[in-house]
Order: sequence, then C-alpha cells, then structure tokens
Amino acid sequence: MNLIELLDYAGVAVFAATGALAASRKQLDIIGFLFLACVTGIGGGTLRDVILNLPVFWVGNRDYVLICVVVAVLVFFSAHLVESRYKLLLWLDAIGLAAFSVMGAAKGLAITGSPVVATITGVLTATFGGILRDLLAGEPSVLLRPEIYVTAALAGAALFTVGDLAGLPPLAAGLVGFAAAFAVRGGALKFGWAFPAYKSRPGRRPEDIP
Repeated sequence: MNLIELLDYAGVAVFAATGALAASRKQLDIIGFLFLACVTGIGGGTLRDVILNLPVFWVGNRDYVLICVVVAVLVFFSAHLVESRYKLLLWLDAIGLAAFSVMGAAKGLAITGSPVVATITGVLTATFGGILRDLLAGEPSVLLRPEIYVTAALAGAALFTVGDLAGLPPLAAGLVGFAAAFAVRGGALKFGWAFPAYKSRPGRRPEDIP
C-alpha cells in the first residue's frame, strides 16, 4: 500500500469518526451514528469522483463502507470517555482534511493532468464531507467558524500538486502537502488564525447614486 492509498483509508476513517462524534453530541441511536459516519467518511470522495466522471470509489471497494461502519460502532461505545467531543471532532477533522487534500489532488492530477483541476478536487474532497456532517447534524458549520479552514485544504492540495509536477517522489510530495494542510488548520485551531472579516458599510442613499 502506497502513501496515497494509506491517506485515502486514513482520511475515510478519521472523517467517519468525526461524523460519529457529531452523532454522539446529538445523542442519536446506532443508525444515526452509522449514517453520519458514512456520509462524512465518503462524502468528499463521492463528489470528487462524480466531478471527474469516475466510478464512485466505494461502490467498487466495500472496504471503505466497512471502515465507516467499524469506526461508527467503536465511537458509539467509547464516545462517552471523551471529555470534549467537539474539540476532538475539530482536530480529527483537521487530520482528515490534510489527508484528503492530498488524496483528492492526486486523483485529480492522475485523471486530468491539470494542476488547477487537481487543486480544486483536493479542496472539495477535503471539505465536502465535513460540510455535510455539520449540515445534517445541526452543528455549527466549519465554514462559518472564524479561523482558516478551506485555505488549509488549498495549501495541502496546491503544494502536493506543485511538488508532484516538480518531480518529487509521490511520498515526499504527499508528506509536504499533508504537513502543510495540517499545519495551517492546526495553527488556526490553536492560535485562532483567520483572515480579516468583511465589515459592512452603510448603504448609499438613492439620491446619492448617479
């Protein structure tokens, strides 16, 4: 198993864990755990494959769904041991985001050869599962939190793509992309890194508009 495949499985497992943790915060039953774990774990990759017009990855390889199921069951019986589940959710999400930003970019680059497409598929793969999780669980969306999120996925996908095109071995390019995405997202969580927010301004009166 190479690094890209390992990141793929790891990303699915970690994102599935965040979905199950969200279910635990809402005190759902085991079916709710399974549903949120699967949606979060395979959601981003499903969108990526649909965009790239590929067979959806988990349809041909049931191991991905089995990983989500196993993770959901484990979290169902162990989530009560975690004192701050939302904090753990965010850090696991950061790991999954870093892994999937590389995996999504690698698949996009392999299929299309386009650095732009690779970067976009990396960002979508890394963020879509978490967005679905928060939407379905009624959690505060990661997109609406003040600290950097999508930019971390963009950094990981872009640096992997640049490294691959520059001739770095896949392992090195993957590690660089993963480390960059996790460092940016981890720094945002730890230190509150954020871009300046939009400041509204009073609208002009109709008579002042030429």
